[in-house]
Amino acid sequence: MSTQAVPPLPQSAGYGVVVGLGAVFALGMIWVTRAMKKTLHEDNHSTETFMVANRSVGTGLTAAAVISSWLYSTALLGASLLTYRYGVALGVWWGASASTTVCFLSLISIEAKRRAPHAHTLLELVKKRYGAVAHVLWIVFCLVNNMLVFSSMLLGAGTAVTSLTGMHILASIYLMPLGVAIYTYFGGLRATFLTDFVHTFVIMIILCWFTIKVITAPEIGSIGALYDGIMARDRESSVAGNWQGSHLTMRSDGCLYFGILHVISNFGSVIMDTGFWQKGFSADVAAAVPGYVLGGVASFSVPWTVGTVVGLAALVLEQTPAFPIYPRMMTETEISSGLVLPYVTQAVAGQAGCVAILLTIFMASTSIASAQMIATSSIISFDIYGTYINMNASNQQLIRWSHLGVILTSIVISTLATAFHYGGVDMSWLLYAIGNVVNPGVFPTCFTLFWKGQTRMAAIASPIVGIICSFSVWFGTAYAYYGEVSITSTGGTMPCLFGCVTGFLVPLPVSVAISLAQPESFDWNIFQKIKRVQTNGDTNVSWSSPERVQYMKKMRWWAAFWSVLTITGHALLWPLPMYGAKMVFSKNFFTAWMVVAFVYLWFTLIVSNVYPILDGGYRQIWTVVRGTGGKGAITPNSRETPSPESPSPKDQKEAETEGQAV
Repeated sequence: MSTQAVPPLPQSAGYGVVVGLGAVFALGMIWVTRAMKKTLHEDNHSTETFMVANRSVGTGLTAAAVISSWLYSTALLGASLLTYRYGVALGVWWGASASTTVCFLSLISIEAKRRAPHAHTLLELVKKRYGAVAHVLWIVFCLVNNMLVFSSMLLGAGTAVTSLTGMHILASIYLMPLGVAIYTYFGGLRATFLTDFVHTFVIMIILCWFTIKVITAPEIGSIGALYDGIMARDRESSVAGNWQGSHLTMRSDGCLYFGILHVISNFGSVIMDTGFWQKGFSADVAAAVPGYVLGGVASFSVPWTVGTVVGLAALVLEQTPAFPIYPRMMTETEISSGLVLPYVTQAVAGQAGCVAILLTIFMASTSIASAQMIATSSIISFDIYGTYINMNASNQQLIRWSHLGVILTSIVISTLATAFHYGGVDMSWLLYAIGNVVNPGVFPTCFTLFWKGQTRMAAIASPIVGIICSFSVWFGTAYAYYGEVSITSTGGTMPCLFGCVTGFLVPLPVSVAISLAQPESFDWNIFQKIKRVQTNGDTNVSWSSPERVQYMKKMRWWAAFWSVLTITGHALLWPLPMYGAKMVFSKNFFTAWMVVAFVYLWFTLIVSNVYPILDGGYRQIWTVVRGTGGKGAITPNSRETPSPESPSPKDQKEAETEGQAV
């Protein structure tokens, strides 16, 4: 009897993908960066290019970057294992946690552009409004958030790579970020957008193929056969907390608790992630709202479809000789470590499928790694070095510290993920627990941008009070449920749920009460004083022309509409009424459910793979190709004609006046 799955691929395959493919991407992105500098004059030695991609990223590329942000390995592995554990409702809740947060970011993005058109990071806004103490507090929050998100992704990906290839987990953890660090070092945020598109292009093709491959595998055969297999499995062992113990019901207490926990935690981990703010600053004014909304709506399908297909298929395949650990069942450790997806891959797709999933996990990990490196390096360069070490830092000095930040991030995060692994903390624990740490910053951060009444004292005190209450409830509930405070107990659903909700809600009344006790009114014009980092040849062009201001005001209402719509539809009107319906899916209903999920996944494929090319991408690609061949290189004055919202020199004086009125 097998007690441990034999890796389907040799270690050489793991090293070939992690090191070899990583090197190929690094060299490719270095070439692209240099080609874009030659043909499109995208100078990665400019802070504006390195950190915010010259604020010129189009709708298609923004949407692809957003989708890529939710293709991280934790989502693919986590949605699969939790669907295996709790049932079909899980994918809906996970998808809702992605779409609602991203669509809300469209509102944050356009409002940040309107109020602070020259800002580079969230922390600049905090420093300008509240001063040094609050700024340092937010630096800690954002760094901790980025470190936990990055390390959880790296830990889950490393475990999956090890299970597929037998590669030592330390090697995978330390080597995966290596190639990413190289091309991020040279290319900055523009390289992140480009690699997001390339990685997402490959990942979506593989996922569309793989989900169909799972359904049509001989051990399953069809959607109807999958339904029959799940019903048979449920007759043997039921799911506690699910209606009639079935995996095929939306009335699942485990999914409901996780859904609330994950939706709230994602608001914390995304709003406190400076990388998402930087992508918002990087998007062109006309692309910020449609890019985030389109990407947010499209991102729903990946955890829903992939998680549902893989998680349910594992329940059926686990009882067949095709499963790699047959005849025994998966242990809780294997499930929590995210091995459901690798095991299903081995069962249905053989070595070729394992290579495809290995590529998917690697590319999903490196896309997130690049964004996290840029986000963390921006904090190190802009908010630590440029603010407290050298307040008159030049563009060259900031770039040097950004490069140093990329290197430090790759080393520190790999070390932290290693410490988690040997300390008994797995991907699932981090997935559940992260909200306890970062959620207290959500309302104070949103008030920084949306409410002029929040005072300096309220901004500082409310997240501190929130995190104290969050940890107290988290640890106290863990002790009440399990009789101890340990890694196992603090990773439980209910302790994390109560702690996350507490940390999320407590700062709201605290901030409002302190602010109303000694009212102040912040002057939004102060944000206009944030300046671009000047380099040789820069001109002081205003990014707040009257046309842009009016356009952003209009798009702000569209962003608010889509934010409310996705929260209402994806998080409330879809899963909650079905939770109250007390029904087990019929075969016809389940078949329709899966068909819609597949269609949705292919819609995401079109948004991520096709639309960026149609949305101007083909012109830039052709320009780069012609330019590197000695033809067609453009000059700074030969770019495409600006949109009506773009600033013009004659509008500069009026723009400054209009900007003051914002």
